[in-house]
Amino acid sequence: MNQYNCLIVDDEPIAREIIQTYCGHLPDLNVVASCGNALEAKAEFQKSRIDILFLDINMPVLNGISFLKTVNPKPQVIFTTAYKEYALDAFELSAIDYLVKPFSLERFIIAVDKALDRLKPSPIRLYPVTESNPEDFLFIKTDGKIFKIQHSDLLFAEASGNYTKIVTTQNTLLPGMTFSSFEELLPKSVFLRIHRSFIVNKSRINHIEGNRVFIGTTEIPIGSNYREGFLKALGL
Repeated sequence: MNQYNCLIVDDEPIAREIIQTYCGHLPDLNVVASCGNALEAKAEFQKSRIDILFLDINMPVLNGISFLKTVNPKPQVIFTTAYKEYALDAFELSAIDYLVKPFSLERFIIAVDKALDRLKPSPIRLYPVTESNPEDFLFIKTDGKIFKIQHSDLLFAEASGNYTKIVTTQNTLLPGMTFSSFEELLPKSVFLRIHRSFIVNKSRINHIEGNRVFIGTTEIPIGSNYREGFLKALGL
């Protein structure tokens, strides 16, 4: 059985103990350290590979969101906080979930399962060339508005917890819909899943270098389990 390294970062000792106890119920998780501030956590990233990061936001010296911006490559991030208002910032940083204290073991397990789903290998998915939907646009509802998006303007989409980050030539949208639900709206011969968390518009790809796709100035990783199917879809 594979184990995934976890790091807990929270300035409240009781909160750290609760998360560590919850982790103890899940055999997939191995807690490598429990830190009281971001600087301690930074040092742990130098020592070990971290797969899942449980991160508080309001902390002294360096808050969780600022700290996460310094981490590269980023692990799967589950924010644990008493404040709801940081949720959008968290998902813009590709957090897998956002737990508002106090949270139950059940809610914790749901968040961890999302992270594990991204971390565990998935089969290559090949898309058919035929299209059932001839329309060249879709409608997305977010922030009390409904946006019409032309397929040709949609650059890429990224999974962000229960949200999907949609990047177009005009703007960036964050509708409250799952990544798989959004994927179903797209024509499969044009939009290719290249990573568990990314779908790209193949007509917008500037170039491919190693395991990276470049769309404009944006660099997007190619997941190892998707690479073969992606190259076949490009005719390579």
